[in-house]
Amino acid sequence: MYKKITSAIAISSGVLAVILFILTDFDKLGPVLILFFLSLALAIRNVGSVKGFSFTVLIFAAVAASMFYPEFFSKVGDFDLKKLIVPLLMIIMFGMGTAMSLEDFKGVVKMPKGVLVGIICQFSIMPFVGYGLATVFGFPPEIAAGIILVGSSPSGLASNVMAYISGANLALSLTLTAVATLLAPLFTPLLMKALANQLVPIDFLGMLWSIVKIVIIPIIAGLVFNRFAHGRFKWLDKAMPVFSMAGIAIIITIITAAGRDSLLTLGLLLIVAVILHNIIGYFFGYWGSRVFGLDRKSARTVAFEVGMQNAGLASGIALEMGRVATMGLAPAVFGPMMNITGSSLATWWRGKPVEEEKNKILET
Repeated sequence: MYKKITSAIAISSGVLAVILFILTDFDKLGPVLILFFLSLALAIRNVGSVKGFSFTVLIFAAVAASMFYPEFFSKVGDFDLKKLIVPLLMIIMFGMGTAMSLEDFKGVVKMPKGVLVGIICQFSIMPFVGYGLATVFGFPPEIAAGIILVGSSPSGLASNVMAYISGANLALSLTLTAVATLLAPLFTPLLMKALANQLVPIDFLGMLWSIVKIVIIPIIAGLVFNRFAHGRFKWLDKAMPVFSMAGIAIIITIITAAGRDSLLTLGLLLIVAVILHNIIGYFFGYWGSRVFGLDRKSARTVAFEVGMQNAGLASGIALEMGRVATMGLAPAVFGPMMNITGSSLATWWRGKPVEEEKNKILET
């Protein structure tokens, strides 16, 4: 009964939203569109094959709300909501640390070739593809710098989830995410200095410290917590994934509200550029790994690690640079888009399991 009600609301509100858009009645379109996304998210939570998309659809509801009513997501009284972004990211990174252990780093020794290939692909393909797309599309300097920033960021936990769903090499995925995250304070500012300094001034040391503060310190705190207090606070283990998802939704909503005017001008072009960036990352991540001799399961893992970036970190860096309303837009768009494409690719690959191959990544 619940499923039928939510589905009926989603269908009717979706049809009404299309009619209002055609009639350009944008005053009424806002609440109807938000209702559509909310009811659709609730409806698909009961459908196993697409259940994983419910969070992404909720993100769309939040984005719609911030686009139509940005004033509610900019300030509360005199408090600027952008000040929440970095603390939320630090808590999310702490949660990431609690989900990791030193075992994740032992994969460097066990799978040296896979880790080396993955890291090379991670910090070469996406930064240069981002630079190329930003140049081809001719975006304003700060918007273009945001696309390069996404490409220069490490992978995040979403890639691990997709590797698990697809049946790829999960151990390699966890190791690559851990190693790429630890290398980010060096490589992300270095790549931004090389590729984006002509667009916006890049303070190498300032960006390095921002990444250490936002990512490395909280993750180390999470690792220490995991090492000495694992299992003692079960409520925290259950709460952190939920809090992380809520935190990501809040961050995207705040950035969207801050950059609403730019999105109205460049929205469609930016979405196209971001989707191309994401898909090209999957393509070259997979085939680049195959060229280097990795087996297909490991190549699938590298595809996710390369194509799915830590958009939250990129948003935090943009905020630290005082450019969240411009540089922060590409990360805000990239996050929801990569979850849609990543979930789709993971589901497709899950239905096409690879035959057991000689594990080439164990070869040194």
